[in-house]
Amino acid sequence: MSMVGLRRVVEPAGVLPQAAWRLAASPEIGPDETRIRVRRLNLDAASYRQLAEKHANNGDAIRAEVLDIVRTRGKMHNPVTGSGGMLIGVVEEVGPESPLAVKPGDLVATLVSLTLTPLVITDGLAGWDGLSEQVPAEGTAILFGRSIVGVLPDDLPPELALAVYDVCGAPALTDRVVRGYPAGAKVVVLGGAGKSGSLTLAAARRAGARTQAVVVNERERDALVEAGLADEVAIADARNPVAVAAAVGEPADVTVVCVDVPGCEHGAILATANGGTVIFFSMATSFPAAALGAEGLAADVTMLIGNGYVPGHAEFAVDLLRQVPAVRALFEARIAAD
Repeated sequence: MSMVGLRRVVEPAGVLPQAAWRLAASPEIGPDETRIRVRRLNLDAASYRQLAEKHANNGDAIRAEVLDIVRTRGKMHNPVTGSGGMLIGVVEEVGPESPLAVKPGDLVATLVSLTLTPLVITDGLAGWDGLSEQVPAEGTAILFGRSIVGVLPDDLPPELALAVYDVCGAPALTDRVVRGYPAGAKVVVLGGAGKSGSLTLAAARRAGARTQAVVVNERERDALVEAGLADEVAIADARNPVAVAAAVGEPADVTVVCVDVPGCEHGAILATANGGTVIFFSMATSFPAAALGAEGLAADVTMLIGNGYVPGHAEFAVDLLRQVPAVRALFEARIAAD
């Protein structure tokens, strides 16, 4: 059990690092640990949205709260959303008992959440204006023996690779689920214009599905229509179940929720055919609301929690980015806007 990071838990005792309120983040490593010199954080979308809304997009206030969270908790674990993000950095030291396939000098992305990654920030986030999900940073992070890490590909800019790795579980799980349905099954993606949404649309289409995206406004609709990633694009507020169901029309065999706001559970369920599957890939999801909503709607649907890990998920997502230029263009436009 040492390889899951129990030695780093400060409080409460007896829980795993993700569930802990506070971790010990000192840079000295144990025999199974790996220390990363941090270069950039990627805050998950739900967490960043919550911080931005709380502070009315005041970058200084957002930066101050992120620093306070990391200083208080020994990790980037938003206490409101329960989510964190991931990071890229350079491997500094690898313990003699670590099973991770990395070596000092490797430029890597952590493929586990910041909510369980011991983290120290040493530069006060001086290079970040607080107005984007990607955060230039200096400090140290610790990976455990049972962590997941990927060496960054040489042909992608680090910022682009980080953005893809942040959501790489969504397309891989979608591919697995869609291949369990007959060819031509209908897949609906709520939030199809975002990072996870665009990759999910590409994965569903490659797996033989008909694809429909639901987005929140005309700007996102026009971007997806131009990209050609979906067979249909509809506009609806994902928090409005009746509007979502009306926009979707024919119920979906598979509905994937990639929207980073709360309250999208019932619309996803209502838009899914009996016998279908709903995949929740948003940290803003309320799983009690999903379960009770399905019961109240007498919906015979399978509901999956997208946990961010599928074997080979990073390679799968990067391959999609390389093979589908429209996905890469959407990612690059988002990074440029940030």
